Amino acid sequence: MLRIRQFETKLDVLYRQGRVRGPAHLGLGQEAIAVGVAAALGPGDASLGTYRGHAHALARGASEEAVLRELLGRVGGVCGGKGGSMHITSVEHGYYGSYAIVGGHIPTAVGMAWASRIRGDGGVTACFFGDGTTNIGAFHEAVNLAAVWKLPAVFVCENNHYMEYTPIGDVIPVERPAADRAPAYGLEPLVVDGNDVAAVREVARAAVERARRGDGPTLVEATTYRLTGHSVADGGAYRHPDEVSAARARDPLVRLATDLARSGEMTVDQSEALVARVKGEMDALAAHVLAEPAPDAAAAWTGMWSDGSSTWRN
Repeated sequence: MLRIRQFETKLDVLYRQGRVRGPAHLGLGQEAIAVGVAAALGPGDASLGTYRGHAHALARGASEEAVLRELLGRVGGVCGGKGGSMHITSVEHGYYGSYAIVGGHIPTAVGMAWASRIRGDGGVTACFFGDGTTNIGAFHEAVNLAAVWKLPAVFVCENNHYMEYTPIGDVIPVERPAADRAPAYGLEPLVVDGNDVAAVREVARAAVERARRGDGPTLVEATTYRLTGHSVADGGAYRHPDEVSAARARDPLVRLATDLARSGEMTVDQSEALVARVKGEMDALAAHVLAEPAPDAAAAWTGMWSDGSSTWRN
């Protein structure tokens, strides 16, 4: 979690320096969900995320350097330096992409789970999405089908309480956006503290084991809070400072450091030294990647539709 936090903190700085092109959405404060679920997945399992997906790729083992090269538009990026922040993908690590269309990837996740069923490979697909996605039709259709067919899928709602700039409570008729809808599909209404990495891991392990046994999908609502705005360009002025301060007191990294100090596994001094070391490593990584070249212009024509449909599609 610490490496992901420092990676995105450095990315925030790079964006403000004009080094990152296009939008970037940070998951500062939400790291425990990505890490906890990834810890429950095996090498043959798949996961998909949203445009706020840097943490999910890194938690599955994607190279920090390859992801940063992508974000900075450099050769060697996970998508060749052409996809940018909202399209991070690392299939070799089981991460099948970040998707910019809200809810658009959930049917894809169901299809991947169905493919695992057909192949009989024992694979499980985890799909992450935000609280606002529970108001999207594709969410309901996909979860319904997964439940009917008892597909090996784990749906994880990262409930940070805001759908972009709107409090989720303003636009849903229930208290909990995912958990209160789970019974409609015959699923247990599960809620976990998304800032407690150990709790997330345990819930995820049970869900993955259930899916692997052939007992069907699980819908998990992980409550959390994004400590920054919707995107790096968003100052978050619509949130009261007291609300943000209270959330910072529940920061998953602060919580973990406190737990480690209390158990005697890591002192406060050791924790602070580790933070400083990782921050230095991210600074060095950024300096290295910035010195690398951008993709050749001819690369713009690679990875396109071979029949020329890239032309008529646009």
